[in-house]
Amino acid sequence: MAAIRAHDQVSLGQVGIQVHANGVEEQKQCQGDEDDNFDYYQRAQWLRAAVLGATDGLVSVASLMMGVGAVRKDMKAMFLAGFAGLVAGACSMAIGEFVSVYTQYDIEIAQLKRERKSNNTGEDKEADTEKKKLPNPVQAAFASALAFSMGGLVPLLAAAFIRKHKARLAVVAAVASLTLVIFGMIGANLGRSPVGRSCARVLVGGWMAMGITFGITKFIGSSTGLRL
Repeated sequence: MAAIRAHDQVSLGQVGIQVHANGVEEQKQCQGDEDDNFDYYQRAQWLRAAVLGATDGLVSVASLMMGVGAVRKDMKAMFLAGFAGLVAGACSMAIGEFVSVYTQYDIEIAQLKRERKSNNTGEDKEADTEKKKLPNPVQAAFASALAFSMGGLVPLLAAAFIRKHKARLAVVAAVASLTLVIFGMIGANLGRSPVGRSCARVLVGGWMAMGITFGITKFIGSSTGLRL
């Protein structure tokens, strides 16, 4: 009898362990299903705007500073040009995003009105809910300006305390390149896309922008004798 009881206890213990393991596996499977069902397209909408704004600010300001540095060794001229580009770019991003999102907002509202008219329904809770889901133009404009400014501050801060001209240009290019790689990694990880491909695209694009701006400005300055 003792042997039978011991055997029953072992069997019950095995059943308990198996049930617990099955519960853990089911929980993990549910979590995996939730990850698989997560709508990365919705995340990509705000992610695209944030990464695009920061990358645009970084590349624009760094390219502008490289262009001015190609014909002027003065640190103040290079810094002021970059700062002016940051302010102008942030304002441009804010206005462009505001107009774009407001246009989308008007289109969505008009579509909701047409649907209610075709269904012979008036204002209801569902329509109000749909309106609340629409993008806010003011928030989108502020977010774009903020993202652009954060990206543009990187090359400005990197060159603020470098006195030597060639070292300043090298630091701006190096810091901009490193930051572009970081932006590419962030965008790829949050959007669940290939990291290497994302970083390569952003980095090569940034190099092209800085190189073209530097080369053309240097050529025009050398051929015309123009000095800022």
